[in-house]
Amino acid sequence: MDWKEIRGNWVIIPRRPVGIIHFLGGAFVATAPHLTYRWLLEELAAKGYVIIATPFVNTLDHRAIAESVLLNFERTIERLQDSGELRKLYLPIYGVGHSMGCKLHLLIGSLFPVQRAGNILISFNNYTAKDAIPLVEQLNSTLPIEFTPTPQETDKLVQKDYQIRRNLLIKFRNDTLDQSVNLTQILQKRFPDMVTVQTLSGNHTTPLGQEIKWQPGNSFTPLDAIGQWFKQEVYRDLYQLKKIMLLWLNPLVSS
Repeated sequence: MDWKEIRGNWVIIPRRPVGIIHFLGGAFVATAPHLTYRWLLEELAAKGYVIIATPFVNTLDHRAIAESVLLNFERTIERLQDSGELRKLYLPIYGVGHSMGCKLHLLIGSLFPVQRAGNILISFNNYTAKDAIPLVEQLNSTLPIEFTPTPQETDKLVQKDYQIRRNLLIKFRNDTLDQSVNLTQILQKRFPDMVTVQTLSGNHTTPLGQEIKWQPGNSFTPLDAIGQWFKQEVYRDLYQLKKIMLLWLNPLVSS
């Protein structure tokens, strides 16, 4: 897969696009999503999805980050269309977020008039600054330090203004950082029958997994068998994640 940097975004354009994915990663791995989420994003691109992964640096102002990544995404779409790399035809746009990236997609869908065919929200969390950034507790400040909007304000925004009707929420069984339960209740109340929830094996870092290319020798040895078994066990959760995402994106096409 050939990655291109366009207006600060990392982009893959398959030969016959069937949709566009705007990807936003987790707070501390979002600066290089084409590296940290490479395997998963390239697998989605292999199925025909244009990948536009927008890097960002985490600050306390999540509203400003959401506005910035949306602007970068829209400018990249315009550049691709103007250059002819992406034909000016309708392709469904999906937001895909992991961890903090979920919050940003929720803010985008609540604060700005965007058109989305749906959002995939993986391992959503909505922590306070104190819980998300341990150093905050060590700052001798008389002023409260908190994200904008706060977790409570984010919940209220989604309850009132979130416009993306079709959503897939994915949580992992061994993910102690996940806060999808409350979000699920909010979205299911807002859009009954349009919210799908999947609980998979894995943990908070499962989407960051990278496949190791195991090349057997000329003759298949016991070491090769162990290598193949290890690969299957380690990457089972990652493959399951890919399968569930592709099935939700297009139920008529096998992953």
